Amino acid sequence: MDLLIVDDNPANLMLMSRYAQAIAGAAIHGVSSASEALDWSRHHDVDLVVTDFMMPQMDGIEFLQRLRRIENTAEVPVIMVTGHAAKEFRREALVRGVTDFLNKPIDRIEFTARCRNLLELRASHRRLKEQAAGELIMRLSRSIESRDSETGAHLDRMARYARVIAAGVGLSEAMQERIQMAAPMHDVGKVAVSDEILFKPGRYTPEEYEVMKLHTIHGARILDDSSSPLIRLAASIALTHHEKFDGSGYPNGLKGEEIPLAGRIIAIADVFDALTTRRPYKPAWSLEQALAFLRDNTGSHFDPLCMSAFFDNLPTLLRIKAEFAD
Repeated sequence: MDLLIVDDNPANLMLMSRYAQAIAGAAIHGVSSASEALDWSRHHDVDLVVTDFMMPQMDGIEFLQRLRRIENTAEVPVIMVTGHAAKEFRREALVRGVTDFLNKPIDRIEFTARCRNLLELRASHRRLKEQAAGELIMRLSRSIESRDSETGAHLDRMARYARVIAAGVGLSEAMQERIQMAAPMHDVGKVAVSDEILFKPGRYTPEEYEVMKLHTIHGARILDDSSSPLIRLAASIALTHHEKFDGSGYPNGLKGEEIPLAGRIIAIADVFDALTTRRPYKPAWSLEQALAFLRDNTGSHFDPLCMSAFFDNLPTLLRIKAEFAD
């Protein structure tokens, strides 16, 4: 959880940052001006803002108004630190969107307790929103899957494979869960592909293949510009899961770490499941054939780091494969 502290007084900023270190799981970011805080908030997820009221150039109320205009901070809780006790001031601040107040001088126990409580509420709110978004993702994905004639449990398997790989490369529990929830939308752009091409039983012509490749761009456009971090992650996955580590993939020919990590993870999970299950256009490969293909294409198609995590956790992946067999 990201805690942003804003105060132009270096001593106060250091003090609050030190107090905040007692909050388990909080990543603390301290800035000395409102303008710097706004710039930071435009490029990062924020879970709680603690701001001084009396600051040069822009006071706490003006800062709050501008903060609320940034899409990803419109609902972020804000604690205002002030020595101003007037009821009229506090009423105005509450109307403008302040969540809570802290009086100067700041009490360490009160500061940590209020910040911890608001961070926990924010985490709870995010979980509920992501669960709702995740349910919608799975329902939409299943409808897309039925159009594509893919195997019944494909989405369940590949999403779980992706989570295991994400854990293997050291991603946090929260990010593992988010990748698992976002993974089923990787092919959402296929809704924009004609049935004539999507259901073609044989090989595509070069022209048809170019049309099919556009599902990555269509998917990103469908999911882009969401205020939900989960949906934004799904948009990135939709766009990049056919990129290859050596730069020979599509749609943008990204190479190596230019490809977002989630896209590199989904590429392995999706291909492994596609190879080891029967499709209308091919029989299922044996496990040995599929693993040999993955090994042979490590460093060209697939990220070596992610592939190492895949093979390190192969027994877990095979249990998933058996549990969610068609």
